[in-house]
Amino acid sequence: MSDIKVYTLDEVAIILKLTRRSVYNYIKEGRLQAFKIGKRWRVTEAELLKLSSIGTGPKA
Repeated sequence: MSDIKVYTLDEVAIILKLTRRSVYNYIKEGRLQAFKIGKRWRVTEAELLKLSSIGTGPKA
């Protein structure tokens, strides 16, 4: 069984050097895939790596 690492929005914000609000906006815009556990958003490590490899700048 493989363990999947997941992050909270606060952790993602720290890692990407963004505000928590910006991370939430990325989710709303579809730039970052996330899922909810209860009322809280979670982001997988794979999604975080995908976003960080693309960059977090504004869309062209």
